[in-house]
Amino acid sequence: MTLTHILVFVAAALLYIALLPERWRTWALFVGSVVAIYWLQPEIRIRALDFVFPTATLGLVALSWLISRAPDQCWTREDSVAAGTAAGLVLLLSLGRYLVPSYRLTPSIPPAPIRVALGLAGVLVILVAITRLPVKPGSLALPTVLLILAVFAVLKTQPLAREASRWLRAWQGQPKSLASATELEWLGFSYVAFRLIHTLRDRQTGKLPSLSLREYTTYVIFFPAFTAGPIDRAERFLPELRALPGPDPSRFVQGGMRIAAGIGKKFVIADSLAYMALSATTAHQANSVGGLWVLLYAYAFRIYFDFSGYSDIAIGIGQLFGIKLPENFSQPYLKRNITQFWQSWHTTLSQWVRFYVFSPLTRYLLTRDHKPSPMILALIGQLATMLAIGLWHGVTWGFAAWGVWHGVGLFIHKVWSDHTRLYYLKLRERPRLGQALGVAGTLLTFHFVVLGWVWFALPDIGTSWDVFGRLFGM
Repeated sequence: MTLTHILVFVAAALLYIALLPERWRTWALFVGSVVAIYWLQPEIRIRALDFVFPTATLGLVALSWLISRAPDQCWTREDSVAAGTAAGLVLLLSLGRYLVPSYRLTPSIPPAPIRVALGLAGVLVILVAITRLPVKPGSLALPTVLLILAVFAVLKTQPLAREASRWLRAWQGQPKSLASATELEWLGFSYVAFRLIHTLRDRQTGKLPSLSLREYTTYVIFFPAFTAGPIDRAERFLPELRALPGPDPSRFVQGGMRIAAGIGKKFVIADSLAYMALSATTAHQANSVGGLWVLLYAYAFRIYFDFSGYSDIAIGIGQLFGIKLPENFSQPYLKRNITQFWQSWHTTLSQWVRFYVFSPLTRYLLTRDHKPSPMILALIGQLATMLAIGLWHGVTWGFAAWGVWHGVGLFIHKVWSDHTRLYYLKLRERPRLGQALGVAGTLLTFHFVVLGWVWFALPDIGTSWDVFGRLFGM
């Protein structure tokens, strides 16, 4: 999301608040979100792929909605209008093929409208065929989750992404020698995947409320949170959407201040720190231990201000449109232990993985005939949870090492806290000692997290090990 995108969204919010009747506001968010995912999508060198990816997102959303509907939920007239509106918008955007680039919303020339129409017809046939299958819709949830995870694995695994790029280039008649894993940038897919899996899984457990196609689509691709979160939950988002507030100057002021804070964090602080943050290039150029630590500190604060800045912007824009998105950061670098850190860093991701990885895995292990000991159970659960978060960023050894680093850290903290609980309770009688230990815990936690960023920032394990050694003068 660029400054231009942010300014346009703020201007749209002003018109939304000032001019739009209340009954049209939910439809405006639906239409705006569909259009926005095409506008936000960066250009891809493979012909028409930056149009295909947003269209495929809409197809996956429609498929997941069909499968995650309540057993007694029927197709309504409103659903037909929503499906027709989305298809009409996609066709309308394809007409940008005949406009000059400055008037085109898509990043590059869209496919011919006739091809888009045929593609949409094909998607419709597939969706109708799924509804006619002689199985319960809920039984298709697992195959759909596996499909989403398969696409995710291809996009996040460099060899697979590179091979997919070569295949797509060959299909398009473009040079395969130029194929690159980085050019398959399907904007927002990581966050869309988490929302879709959440709804499919919660339908199986009976926790998902009934959503119309319009409500479901708006939830999954809500444009303020589409590119960088937070990862909202349908049961929390739906009441907000169904009870959009009227014009409120205080809400606009609060949202504007939140956006301004996010812009300052991201475009001023984070982008400035990027020039001196740790990377393969700057690590090679650093010629002293102190200089290398400065690079690492710069990276730690850059990634925080970048990510939390984007979250502030998303929350602020959502507030302008009457949707209160969940908080994602709460001063994580000031926490006294690694558990508190993960309760305040990318909170919505941590909660998602706890609900859909840690809890199901530990419940499964507890149902086995040979149950693991509580310590082994905790170790397996923490490692699996943090590995999932690491590999969500990319299927590489570096992200896996970062996940293991934090998984082991969380396990060690659990063992430590279990053995020192009584001691810390007695510290209430000695507040100064408690404060001193709190400061020490904050410094220790901060540097544990900072050292973990080495695995995250550098492109390969060899470089990471080299930097680790140099940080300690080895």
